[in-house]
Amino acid sequence: MKLIKEKFDKADIAALPKVLFGGRIFVVLSEREADRAVDYLLRQPILGFDTETRPSFRRGQMHKVALLQVATHDTAFLFRLNRIGLCDSVKTLLEDNRVVKVGLSLKDDMMQLQHRREFRQGTFIELQKEVQMLGVQDMSLQKLYANLLGGRISKTQQLTNWEADVLTEAQQRYAATDAWSCVLLHEEIQRLLQTGDYRVLKLTS
Repeated sequence: MKLIKEKFDKADIAALPKVLFGGRIFVVLSEREADRAVDYLLRQPILGFDTETRPSFRRGQMHKVALLQVATHDTAFLFRLNRIGLCDSVKTLLEDNRVVKVGLSLKDDMMQLQHRREFRQGTFIELQKEVQMLGVQDMSLQKLYANLLGGRISKTQQLTNWEADVLTEAQQRYAATDAWSCVLLHEEIQRLLQTGDYRVLKLTS
């Protein structure tokens, strides 16, 4: 039986093994590349989603979402929206109702993407709602991965420049990992819900 915590102590994350996406990464820099990527993605059984936005360090300064990352078990596409915008094929992907698409804090991501171009949101699964069915209170990707899958997702690249001319290898791996981990978390949550093979360790007062 798997033991999971109602709330995972952030201090315990540092001791866990670092997790990093090890599959193929494609950086999408043109509408033609986006068309090919979306054609591939819409033929997959499940997709993980996330976005990145250039951080703002001035009060009142806001940036549009710069990157949309979409991953399968072994392949990730990084759509550089600051270069290509929310083109027709990406809009089609976001409006799709057939492929299982999973993300975390999707309301915020979708709101930011709507600032690039209006679209009608398709079918997505929100991990924050899904994990509540297990009795887990944590909402962050890092804590959920540590709790359910026993690994540490590093956040060191989070506040880097996502509008840089070239994304570094570290940025690419970070972005791909966040999207890919959503797939793994969804599958583990579903496994536990279906088998009931888990116990939640409650907080002690």
